[in-house]
Amino acid sequence: MEKKDCARRVFADDRFASLTGIEIVSVGNNEACCTLTLDDRHRNARGAAMGGVLFTLADFCAAVAANSDRLDKTEAEGTPSLHWVSLDSNIHFLAPATDGVLTARCTPLKQGRTTALYQTIIENPGNGKQVAIVETTMIHV
Repeated sequence: MEKKDCARRVFADDRFASLTGIEIVSVGNNEACCTLTLDDRHRNARGAAMGGVLFTLADFCAAVAANSDRLDKTEAEGTPSLHWVSLDSNIHFLAPATDGVLTARCTPLKQGRTTALYQTIIENPGNGKQVAIVETTMIHV
């Protein structure tokens, strides 16, 4: 089974991300790409995507990336357990996102045995702007 398909199956139980509309596009070696098509439910009073929506997209993408080494299990081996969770995150809002599809790409900056630092860049490919950068410290539990 492809990592992307396995990730979709494993993370289907992440109800909040699913309800938000986040899609897993690709999963690699400690990397992930997720998208979110903005609609009215994602908007704040000013008409832009709420900060919590951007944070949810980044947090979800980081979880997929950090646990990607566990996502190539076969059906016979069962559902892989997730060992990496967020310990700390810092978000930098760079530009408002008002419409279109947001793309989040998460890559590791430092991968240790028990902690790791990941960076997620959220972009709006429609206008070429970076919307936010999120740094997430993950811990192996």
